[in-house]
Amino acid sequence: MSLLEITDLSASVNGNTILTGVSLSVNEGEVHAIMGPNGSGKSTLSHVIAGREGYDIDSGTVYFRGEDVLNMEPEDRALSGIFLGFQYPIEIPGVSNMEFLKTAVDSHRKADGEEEMSAVEFMKFAREVASSLELNPDFLKRHLNVGFSGGEKKRNEVLQMLMLNPKLALLDESDSGLDVDAMKVVAQGINTFRKESNALLLITHYERLLEYVVPDFVHVFVDGSIVKSGAASLAREVEENGYGWVATE
Repeated sequence: MSLLEITDLSASVNGNTILTGVSLSVNEGEVHAIMGPNGSGKSTLSHVIAGREGYDIDSGTVYFRGEDVLNMEPEDRALSGIFLGFQYPIEIPGVSNMEFLKTAVDSHRKADGEEEMSAVEFMKFAREVASSLELNPDFLKRHLNVGFSGGEKKRNEVLQMLMLNPKLALLDESDSGLDVDAMKVVAQGINTFRKESNALLLITHYERLLEYVVPDFVHVFVDGSIVKSGAASLAREVEENGYGWVATE
């Protein structure tokens, strides 16, 4: 059984069709990259899977670990093991990064029937993960995403992913706005998460992130549907020839 099974999924916003008949199967241990031009439906796919409001499901199904997630609330999808890394992480003044992470981790542990981590255990864990992403420990005391640079916001998304350890991570343009050094750190964090027991869906415009996080499969989105799938080499072909080549092939 696939970890994620999407069948003939169509979705719209305010009557405008965004996704048209998308089918995709993702197994444990796999990394799938979704590429495509702006407005092709890449982010919409991740938002629909995670349960973001504002999208109408016109047809199709999305099953995660054998359950129909389209009938689940967003928080229940998250607790079941789905993580969404945002393209534009929001700022939350008044809530420290540490408070946010502790609450999220404790919620997941409770849902899994585990006890909450002690403050000492959690602090040690958070500092270790932050250090692996080259984040100063003081970073954890700051208000969530407030005043963060683009690179800090993206590394913070990866920090959340590593601490929550979901079964499926949907990363929406984690490379957006990053310089080469920051991208390498983010890619290292993504590769640390990568295991046989979970899966990744990476959404990106460009092939450069995929030089550091090599996917098992690449899917190209055009006008709301997958027009071509292939191995990691497909990303290089797209980088060299553009999306027009795929759409007209």
